[in-house]
Amino acid sequence: MQTILGAGGPVSNAVMEELLQQGYTVRLVSRRKIEPPFNATWVGADLKNKQQVLDATKGSTVIYMCARLQYNKKVWQQEWPLIMQNVIDAAKAGNARLIFFDNVYMYGRVEGAMTEETTYNPSSVKGAVRARIAEQLMTEVRAGNIRASIARAADFYGAESLNSFFDSMVLARFAKRSNALWLGSASTKHSFTFVPDADKAVAMLGNDPGSDNQVWHLPTAPAFTGKALMDLAARIFNTRPAYTRVNKFMLTSMGLFNKMIGESTELYYQYEYDYIFDSTKFDDYFKVKPTSYADGIEQLSQTLFKDAALSQA
Repeated sequence: MQTILGAGGPVSNAVMEELLQQGYTVRLVSRRKIEPPFNATWVGADLKNKQQVLDATKGSTVIYMCARLQYNKKVWQQEWPLIMQNVIDAAKAGNARLIFFDNVYMYGRVEGAMTEETTYNPSSVKGAVRARIAEQLMTEVRAGNIRASIARAADFYGAESLNSFFDSMVLARFAKRSNALWLGSASTKHSFTFVPDADKAVAMLGNDPGSDNQVWHLPTAPAFTGKALMDLAARIFNTRPAYTRVNKFMLTSMGLFNKMIGESTELYYQYEYDYIFDSTKFDDYFKVKPTSYADGIEQLSQTLFKDAALSQA
């Protein structure tokens, strides 16, 4: 039995599909009711409740921690350490291996490429929380109390929900022949992890005990400048690579009316400076090659063109 905590989100859904395709029996855990597909079951649990987490993960050989919390710095400060401890305790109790799906906020602004050895130097409140819970987990690993790994990804593109920055502000707009919106500087480099690559990679980690007790950067194509990415996407969507730059003042102003946007302003540095994510360690160990931006965008264009046509019908 392989259990996914935080079921129902774009990452957890993708991991579930990959595991089911490989023939594994999957348990989905979330507060919100989910209708499970064939060979999967659903269990309701609040990850802040230790006993519910213990009950929900009982009998699991692998636990995938893919939960997302409300995008609010105060909520993160209060809830993430508690939830992480509950998940650690559940993995200990069941002698299960744990894969924690993480982001790169804890690195802060990095000169050069982010690797698994990059020092934690958070530039935001959320980054400080992510650094704390990553260290919370790896302290248990170093003490020999748990078998666990951290799987990190760069910014996403290619999620079913199309709720990522690149999907919604660039690709979906190009599909409708609208100008793209670009956060920060289009002349700096930025890495994006293709969600189908990430879900396969997380499943690989979950089913390779030899990869335990490490940090892994999931397969991600080499960084492009924002301008190069928009030029590439525009060619695929057969439209002009026109875009409007969203600077920090504009983002802050928008945040006055949208709490979600307001919470993102502390991470604006990721779009103002180079954001280069290196997955060489994973690529070499598992002998995989990340999907190129050209291939990934081409795959997405088929769905986005169809959606755009339906919306205009």
